[in-house]
Amino acid sequence: MPKVLFLAELDKPMAEWDLPGHNRWHPEIPAQVGVKPGEDFRVECQEWTDGQIGNTDDAADVAGVDLSRAHVLSGPIAIKGAEPGDLLVVDILDLGPLRSWGYTGIFSRTNGGGFLTDVFPEAQKAVWDFHGIYTDSRHIPGVRFAGLSHPGLIGCAPSEDLLARWNAREQALIATDPGRVPPLALPPLERNAVLGTLKGAARDRVAREAARTIPPREHGGNVDIKNLSCGTRIFFPVYVRDALLSVGDLHFSQGDGEITFCGAIEMAGWIDLGVDVIKGGMARYGITSPVFKPGPVEPRYLEFLTFEGISVEEGRNYYLDATVAYRQAALNAIRYLTHFGYTAEQAYLLLGAAPVEGRIGGVVDIPNACVSLAIPTAIFDRPVLPV
Repeated sequence: MPKVLFLAELDKPMAEWDLPGHNRWHPEIPAQVGVKPGEDFRVECQEWTDGQIGNTDDAADVAGVDLSRAHVLSGPIAIKGAEPGDLLVVDILDLGPLRSWGYTGIFSRTNGGGFLTDVFPEAQKAVWDFHGIYTDSRHIPGVRFAGLSHPGLIGCAPSEDLLARWNAREQALIATDPGRVPPLALPPLERNAVLGTLKGAARDRVAREAARTIPPREHGGNVDIKNLSCGTRIFFPVYVRDALLSVGDLHFSQGDGEITFCGAIEMAGWIDLGVDVIKGGMARYGITSPVFKPGPVEPRYLEFLTFEGISVEEGRNYYLDATVAYRQAALNAIRYLTHFGYTAEQAYLLLGAAPVEGRIGGVVDIPNACVSLAIPTAIFDRPVLPV
């Protein structure tokens, strides 16, 4: 087993850990540990809400979750010798759960929301039990599938200039509709900021400046790409000295799009990583955001039931809008599954958690984009085809 660089203390909030990580992005959050290029190591991670969600049948914890504490990340990890302009090569060697269960949540429209929050405004939850590579849920009976485990969030620290650009453009977006629920973006928030070992005035200033971890950005971050499983290699642009790599938000499984917002099967877990550095790689290869080479490990599902979505909603055409089209594909799938004994909420949770495949069919045939959503039929214990 590789050496463990970061231990997760699952019984208490990250702010109280002996070696705390962080839940904001800022170049001045100090590295907690360091490695040299060529080293392999293990990192333990708390689930993304900092342990606020329990193995219960009540979704009150999802409804009341304090998102100012998210995402909790393990790191930063200094990669010795990495410099701005380099590429950090990260290999995902292995990963797994620290507990025997995880969860999927539909977040309340007024506290996080989700892809279909206008249709599903209330909080719901499904708890999943792990059996090796397989999982099932007492809250969505009749379903069992193999997980495709991966980190939902992994990335390097931004430079001061990049951080300033993030904050400026996201604040400009918020200003276009400042009262929107859920909001268009999340600005820096000092409350509940965890910033590693920073103390005093420096800690207070960084808390006011640091970016939230919710979206993906040029450095990687919360990309939620389900195929970044074992064997994946990632090429990250390096924006600060020593790269300052962090990881968290581990998923046992996820459908493309993670559509309920907390749509994956969230888990506390461990991940084994290997690192290397390509000097001057950003300029040499023209890379300004991560490049991914997914690994060969994934469940072997051969038959899918695939639902079409086009960019038409409530009788209105949207010009080549793939987001509207994917909403329609998801709604079509949910409506269909309600004819096989599932509630609409159960179907929505399932689309976020199971290894569902989302694909863009076309974005050139005006006026409609076409998107598909494919569900593996073998995950059900009953026939789900029309007869």
